[in-house]
Amino acid sequence: MKFLSSLLLASASANEYPRGNTIKLGRVDSLRKQFKSKGIDYSHEDYANTLQHKFLGDGHSEPITNYMDAQYYGTIHIGTPPQEFSVIFDTGSSNLWVPSTKCKFTNVACLLHRKYDSQSSTSWKADGQEFAIQYGSGSLSGFCSTDAVEVAGVWVQDQKFAEAVEEPGITFVAAKFDGIMGLGYPSIAVNKITPPVNNMIEQGLLSDGMFSFFLNRTANAEDGGELTIGGVDNSRFTGDFSWNEVTRQAYWQIKMDNFEVQGKGVSACGGNENGCQVIVDSGTSLLAVPKNLAEEINHAIGAFQFANGEWIVPCRHMDTMPDIDFTLNGKVYTLTPEDYVMKIAAEGQEQCISGFMGMDIPPPAGPLWILGDVFMGKYYTAFDFDNNRVGFADLA
Repeated sequence: MKFLSSLLLASASANEYPRGNTIKLGRVDSLRKQFKSKGIDYSHEDYANTLQHKFLGDGHSEPITNYMDAQYYGTIHIGTPPQEFSVIFDTGSSNLWVPSTKCKFTNVACLLHRKYDSQSSTSWKADGQEFAIQYGSGSLSGFCSTDAVEVAGVWVQDQKFAEAVEEPGITFVAAKFDGIMGLGYPSIAVNKITPPVNNMIEQGLLSDGMFSFFLNRTANAEDGGELTIGGVDNSRFTGDFSWNEVTRQAYWQIKMDNFEVQGKGVSACGGNENGCQVIVDSGTSLLAVPKNLAEEINHAIGAFQFANGEWIVPCRHMDTMPDIDFTLNGKVYTLTPEDYVMKIAAEGQEQCISGFMGMDIPPPAGPLWILGDVFMGKYYTAFDFDNNRVGFADLA
């Protein structure tokens, strides 16, 4: 029986899943890429320290994403009549927040983005509970309100969310997005607020408790792809899904059986009965691995490290670099150099940056890996609340 259920979990026909509601995603150069093109460096070490700081806190009340690398965003509406906002759809956090008209005059990020005006919405309900999320650059703070929220044509009533009055650091100042909509489990939501998609499920608004991503990794493409809630978009993938059971219902955390840099003698996870624990995160473009392994991987692919922590590879060597295999629930997923190397124009020259960075998260939360858009962009990715699993399928 156990063998049969493993087979059922590992593979399922695309025809089983309903077509959900789809929202188009925009795509812009990440802030790191924008800054680098102007000769401004944002350290990989700062990024790693930010993530490590979050996990060294209470473990599950803060998002794992560093939005310096976020590229994909979409439009939602809040209130009656609808007020429009651009948000990052982030599987590494579980709260919805947008800037508030009540933001402090010192909040430059707020002044430069669209703001929610509760007094203009007839469906707004006061809440007032204080809200704060600790990011590496400081605390984003504000208060909670309740209103109607629309995502992909689905309106959820009485959705509690945060109005941000203070946003830290340069990230939110320069961002193309106004706020964040978390898609993680409710257990990691600040103030234990039920996230919008989970509220939709509870209110019976979705035919299936699943959402899925197609991320367009085509160079310079403004069409960022799409997010589908309540099912999948069958036109975006081919063949069957391979499913992975969520091992901890907080972030979308799954087990990786094995990892290998082909032909280089670099591998991990296979010697451990429990494999490695990885988080599938839509909000970052990077692949984060333990620091000692990051050095091995980057040396194996011919990368060298800059003072800011970035690993650079000679672009002319792309054709001779190795493929890299990730084994999840018995299925091997292969990334080529074109998949795991990011090309950035910096001061008139093209740079090729390794998508692998070092990050050490100690127990009990870690060690953890993060599979970001570098991985998700290669496969159609589905997140299933009903069955607590993450699935990958080949792109159509």
